[in-house]
Amino acid sequence: MGASRTNPNHGRGAQSGSVPTRFGLNEREADGDWRDWVQILDGTPPKLRTRVTEEHPRTILSFNQSPDIPFDRSINAYRGCEHGCVYCFARPTHAYHDLSPGLDFETQLFAKRNAAEILRETLAKPKYRPRPIAMGTNTDPYQPIERQYRITRQVLEVCLEARHPVTITTKSDRVLDDIELLTEMARRRLVAVAISVTSLDPKLSGKLEPRAASPAKRLAALGKLAEAGVPVHCSISPVIPAITDEFMEEIVARAGELGVRSAGWIPLRLPHEVAPLFREWLDVHFPQRASKVMSIVRSIRSGRDNDPNFFSRMKPQGVWADLFRARFNLACKRAGIAGNNSASEMGETFALDCSQFRRPEVGGQLRLL
Repeated sequence: MGASRTNPNHGRGAQSGSVPTRFGLNEREADGDWRDWVQILDGTPPKLRTRVTEEHPRTILSFNQSPDIPFDRSINAYRGCEHGCVYCFARPTHAYHDLSPGLDFETQLFAKRNAAEILRETLAKPKYRPRPIAMGTNTDPYQPIERQYRITRQVLEVCLEARHPVTITTKSDRVLDDIELLTEMARRRLVAVAISVTSLDPKLSGKLEPRAASPAKRLAALGKLAEAGVPVHCSISPVIPAITDEFMEEIVARAGELGVRSAGWIPLRLPHEVAPLFREWLDVHFPQRASKVMSIVRSIRSGRDNDPNFFSRMKPQGVWADLFRARFNLACKRAGIAGNNSASEMGETFALDCSQFRRPEVGGQLRLL
């Protein structure tokens, strides 16, 4: 394989901040001569820094009626994600705020400081009816800034108090910071945790997911949660053809050895601005393999970079999809794991209990029994 081009933004997933958007966001692109003169006159550009803006939303639960996902409500404590996964399907949401789905998504973050307070008020409403809340559906609830803000933990504390079930999806072993809380929730059948493991090569993961936990740390977290009695799910997602699919069988095998009894896989999705960002990433890191990767992606997406349609967008089709599906099923059989080929992930594997729900106290008022 030929040498890849130099990454101009080392430690970040997006290779640039310039990406076409749907909402008229002004694009800024410096040509090579201009970049050379800037460095001669001003020196090397400063390293990109992460900036967090605190916000106080009026609502915190997002509801959906999608037929392709198993939950109807979710909480995202943060907007943007410092993990910087280049393939992240949530990147386009930053364009709604006149920010780039590229570098802005992983450097310009928003923390919803009052999330737990608003959730408490929502759960206390007389008309509220409980169903599992999904966390980590858009941005990672345990991304690096969670260590400072602890918003995810605060939300979980409210859910435990209210006996409200929660599912968590993350790429971080930082979830272990809350293991005592998760263990108590698991004892009451109120939580299940999915950890996404994309590859077993730390160098590759450092390019794909530059600020996420290493594969070894994620697998270790799966094992520790399973040992503590927390229902865990190993999510092999996304499966990137000719890049990460080679790790599928070994990830399943290692998860089985750690006591994980549920696994699933999701193929790469490239909605909206994610497609040009991913193509740019391929050109930098895998230039001689780029056309093959995109050819397979299109073959499982009806000839397009992405299939946006309900019912089919989470169900890849074609020969390559059938091959991945067969490989995954065989790996799960060998490992003694309950495999899940749909996007429902944990929904069909872990039955969480909504019957214990009790409305939390608000404003110091005692809960009526």
